[in-house]
Amino acid sequence: MTSSGVDSRVLKIIKAASSDGVPFRAKPGHVHFTWARTFSSLPELYIQPQSQEEVEKVVNLARQCRRRITMVGCGHSPSSIMCTNSWLVNLDNLRQILSVDVESGVVVIQAGIRLWQLTEELTKYHLSFPVLGSVNEQSIAGAISTGTRGSTLKHGLISEAIEVLKITLASGKTVSCSAKDRPDLFRGALLSLGALGIITEVTFRAAPAFSIKWSQTIQSEASMLSAWQNQNNLWTDSEFVRVWWMPYTRRSVVWKGDTVTREDLKLGREVHFEPRSGYYDGPLGYHIYHNLLWLARLVPFITPWIEWFVFGMQYGFRNGTISSGCQPMDKALWMNCLFSQYVMEWAIPLHKGPEAIARLGSWLNDLSPGDEGYAKPGIPFSPTGLYVHSPIEVRVCDSNLHTSDEKHNRPWLDSTIKNGPTLNMNATLYRPYDLEPPQLKRWFEAFEWLMRDLGGKPH
Repeated sequence: MTSSGVDSRVLKIIKAASSDGVPFRAKPGHVHFTWARTFSSLPELYIQPQSQEEVEKVVNLARQCRRRITMVGCGHSPSSIMCTNSWLVNLDNLRQILSVDVESGVVVIQAGIRLWQLTEELTKYHLSFPVLGSVNEQSIAGAISTGTRGSTLKHGLISEAIEVLKITLASGKTVSCSAKDRPDLFRGALLSLGALGIITEVTFRAAPAFSIKWSQTIQSEASMLSAWQNQNNLWTDSEFVRVWWMPYTRRSVVWKGDTVTREDLKLGREVHFEPRSGYYDGPLGYHIYHNLLWLARLVPFITPWIEWFVFGMQYGFRNGTISSGCQPMDKALWMNCLFSQYVMEWAIPLHKGPEAIARLGSWLNDLSPGDEGYAKPGIPFSPTGLYVHSPIEVRVCDSNLHTSDEKHNRPWLDSTIKNGPTLNMNATLYRPYDLEPPQLKRWFEAFEWLMRDLGGKPH
């Protein structure tokens, strides 16, 4: 380790600890950016331990040097939570599969492994994580610690599959915790944002490997809401359901998928196939959309037209247009996040979703009483001159099926609804060519106000 920019007292303490034979893999001068390049910081040291002993040494040295430890994985957080001028610790080199019991599905892994790496390894054993979110770059520790969730009413947070955690505490001691052993610590560690300690090892129960046969349909906003309000049929007709809502064109993309087992594939009952794609689905469409977003910074009022054009080219201009595929679970669920962006997501009761969409749509489109789909917005901010990016992602989960306070396996900070299913709404503003979007503050303040008014909690 070089000494550039590091306090001499800190260097002295680190040097004195070098005789124990445990490496301290740290470097100064590392500039950290979030994935979207929205936030950056220059930590005093960037540290990448490769073993349990090295993690414990990092914690002990930090305590002696009076330095704060901040954890970082892939940097996909939309906030500045991992920015620090102290010590930044990354577990990318702590990524081994330690054991796999194929019969029981119990898997023990080091906590720095990325989800795409984990999926590749589990596939070798014909196993899978029970449910995943939309991003495959997260580490398993990061996915657990940030309350990552998928979009299905059959699961809650992905941490519900976790059985045991090993965590290195501020004392430098590493302990195991579970719903039966140190349950308070376990529930804290299941959603801790990296602040409780360093998760180094994860034991979880995998599911048999499966694929998802899916279809996505272009529906009018009214049709989508009608299915929603009809006993939640929108969300219960299939195991996995996602909706991308386009507020200006008053349309939605409804994605539904169901499990296909290995036996289904082996016996020929189902076969893998990719969705049809055209010339617009590749680099051409990407760059057209990117440049249109840039243009909208100069001429904001074309934003609704961009929504119509881009998503018409991608999904179809007519309602009822259908595309489909049958893919391995991870490939079916993961999404391309496209461009640098600001994003916020809130959790509200599922039954309040139609009200949220009606009020938000009425506000964004400045509807009046008597207009189709009008609902009194009640949002104390003016929409005049405000144009937002599409789509608004709508997903569901239900943490009440597999976790509870009584079972001691529900995270203390779980933001999902305790007495029913949860709707997760996601508002995004893109940063074309890393340029700041106009009216970011007003859009996010209005969105946050509405979510709070509907009893929501931030994710």
